[in-house]
Amino acid sequence: MSDNDGDAADAPGEPPEDPDAYRTLAGRGRAEFTVNGSEFIGHAAPAGGVEAAEDFVTEIREAFPDATHNVPAYRVNADPFREYSSDDGEPSGSAGKPILNVLQGREVEDAVVVVTRYYGGTNLGVGGLVRSYSRAAKEAITDAGVTWTRPHERLVATVDYDDSGTVRGVLESAGVEFDASYEAAVRFDARVPTREATALRDRLLSATSGRVDLE
Repeated sequence: MSDNDGDAADAPGEPPEDPDAYRTLAGRGRAEFTVNGSEFIGHAAPAGGVEAAEDFVTEIREAFPDATHNVPAYRVNADPFREYSSDDGEPSGSAGKPILNVLQGREVEDAVVVVTRYYGGTNLGVGGLVRSYSRAAKEAITDAGVTWTRPHERLVATVDYDDSGTVRGVLESAGVEFDASYEAAVRFDARVPTREATALRDRLLSATSGRVDLE
């Protein structure tokens, strides 16, 4: 890897004890600079799946429709693991792959980067493009920040009103993030660490004597 690929050693602190923990972006990041008249804008964001990554790519393309190129790359901790990049009209291997190399070098997952370029009238050559796209990705990721997380999955629990307090109590005691909607029935939409999902489902079934509908 080149010097522009980043360094995994810049993650904050030591990794958690959970062997499944991995590095991702702490939030959104942005970087801007100009090289020989061409303006480069790097955009980075966490992405909890391929759909979220593709949505971010679409968001940036719609925000910068007049750009010469909007070059995407992402790494998603899905099953199976997914890596993707596109040169978006730049010479083959000069744009998307360098961005993906930065994501790989930083060892971040569930992350997407799009680099916007406005052509300035001077050809940069393949080497210049590689350096510029790598720099934009690296600086956008640095601006976003890197953090540790664990694999999560979605758990949806639907119950009658009589059992809603019990389900809410179980979810709160487990310390998981969730949203609740109260309609004909009560629906809890939770984000649960994968390692804890089976045990939490068992707790919900036991606490409600099987009256909870789990997805």
